[in-house]
Amino acid sequence: MSQMNGRLRPILMFAAMAAALATVGIVQSWSLSLAILNLCLISAVMSLGVNIQWGYAGLFNVGVMGFAALGGVTGVLISTPPVMTAWQAGGNGIIISFFIALATILAAIFVVKRMAGNRLKRPLFIAVIVAGYFLARYFFDPAVENIEAVEPAKTGYLGGFGLPIIFSWIAGGLLAAGAAWVVGKIALGLRSDYLAIATLGISEIIVAALKNEDWLTRGVKNVSGLPRPVPYEIDLQQTVWFQEWAAILGATPVEFSSIFVKLCYGGLFAVVLLAVLWLSERALNSPWGRMMRAIRDNEVSAEAMGKDVTGRHLQVFILGSAVIGIAGAMLTTLDGQFTPSSYQPLRFTFIIWVMVIVGGSGNNWGAVLGGFVIWFFWIEAEPMGLWLMDLITAGMADDSGLRKHLLNSAAHMRLMTMGLILLLVLRFSPRGLIPEK
Repeated sequence: MSQMNGRLRPILMFAAMAAALATVGIVQSWSLSLAILNLCLISAVMSLGVNIQWGYAGLFNVGVMGFAALGGVTGVLISTPPVMTAWQAGGNGIIISFFIALATILAAIFVVKRMAGNRLKRPLFIAVIVAGYFLARYFFDPAVENIEAVEPAKTGYLGGFGLPIIFSWIAGGLLAAGAAWVVGKIALGLRSDYLAIATLGISEIIVAALKNEDWLTRGVKNVSGLPRPVPYEIDLQQTVWFQEWAAILGATPVEFSSIFVKLCYGGLFAVVLLAVLWLSERALNSPWGRMMRAIRDNEVSAEAMGKDVTGRHLQVFILGSAVIGIAGAMLTTLDGQFTPSSYQPLRFTFIIWVMVIVGGSGNNWGAVLGGFVIWFFWIEAEPMGLWLMDLITAGMADDSGLRKHLLNSAAHMRLMTMGLILLLVLRFSPRGLIPEK
């Protein structure tokens, strides 16, 4: 009986989530309901990435924001056309400085490995780093100045490769995985609380770089008008077949085009979510997944049995970060623009962790459900709060100061709702809505 209840519980939870989205469609609008659904799908992918790190291996990564931003910037680097004038102005300097930086890193590694035990190792290492830094800046600084001077109101950056933006989903995962390898090599030997501080600091460095390096991402001037992987509403409204289809469904072409585009996005995001979920389930139920849970539960025993704990931690850290990078690229695709200033810890770290905790740490289906539940209430908390305050103050005069104060306070219901959901789940279902088996 308990086994049947365990199988029935996730079905009922997801059915309730579907009913909530349908209610928004009926009461408010289907366009809004589908917009929430698309963000829920992206949030679920990002939640799966954090669950791979925390639920599988117990890695406390507070740098979710940085890896999401790396995924987001690939949307710019992949889809925007190259700015040839900017490349002519400073492209060669950027390339030369990049190779100088790469040669400096390789030379520093060579010094460390080949001069072990030599008294000259440390001064030679410092000399290589300092010389490489100033040599790279000699080419880099004037190149950046020339690039950012090229029509700064419109461009002022190098642009990208001009490829379909959907390729950025793969590239975003690879870029985030590469950054995770570097971060993991530095930070994974630290204790869990120090690891959290290190990943948070590194993510802030990544976001700060994206905000200030105008030659790469236009910085706070943002990059808007990114190409879409789905049709544009105006193009659909001008086609005969779409107008006929809208007439059959009893909707205007303008209204139906918005719904149709959101459905196209939802289909693409759902394919990615199902693929990541399937791979995550296969990994979790494999010998590798059992080994990861053994390391998570008792590192000392696992290491005593010959398991490479640090190596496996690095592996799972890279995999989880890659999934977060994919979700970041998907979010930029949906927004149609890259805005570095929007990468705030509240949205890309705190909320994602709440999704994993509420859904059920260590359970992939729980992570997906948490992504849906938390993002749904993140969006709907304000209109629900406004309705609640309006109901409470219905008997008060329209010019009542208390009524005005309560109605204005509805905008703050979002954070209170997140805290209330978290408290209720931790009280009545401490292991999450769908606990780990």
